Amino acid sequence: MIKDQPIQQFLDELASKSATPGGGSAAAVMGAMGAALVGMVCNLTVGKKNYEAVEAEMADVLARADALRAQSMDMIRADVEAFDRVMAAYALPRETEDDKAARSAAIQEALKAATEVPLACARLCVDIIDLSQIAAEKGNRNVVSDAGVAVMAAHAALKSAALNVYVNAKGLKDEAFAQDRVNRLEALLKEGDAKVDAIFAAVKASL
Repeated sequence: MIKDQPIQQFLDELASKSATPGGGSAAAVMGAMGAALVGMVCNLTVGKKNYEAVEAEMADVLARADALRAQSMDMIRADVEAFDRVMAAYALPRETEDDKAARSAAIQEALKAATEVPLACARLCVDIIDLSQIAAEKGNRNVVSDAGVAVMAAHAALKSAALNVYVNAKGLKDEAFAQDRVNRLEALLKEGDAKVDAIFAAVKASL
């Protein structure tokens, strides 16, 4: 599995001529990195002197960050599988009218799945941004910059996932489905974008 590979192998494959892993997998990894950095801040806060008042909350944030990191890593495989399904649909025969109809239907179903996966990734990224904010505000001040890196990683992942939603939704004939998913995405983008600049500025001001 890709998520079990050494990072150098993953990067080599990312840079190769192979279409997968690609941008969707990279987005998932960036999201996971953000969640991991939130976990780092929490681990360096829980049990530390002067942070007793936030220990229970930070322990909860740690558990949630660990869960989001695992879910983000699972998105790597989901993204590859979705892309492979699209490519397989495009490779279907189109000799007869029945072939063409079946191929078209398969492509549309594959594109729907390929829209849902990055949308789910975007949702995770907004959740990671929220946890990054808590880590930045209440975590160990010695690693507050890492909370800032966490939010930027999650934001990059959110924006990257968004591009994959847009590109796959564009190919859908079901306009209602496509518009619904784009609307959901843009609500997530609005939510995430509104928070990131403020978190970054607060982190910078505290350095």
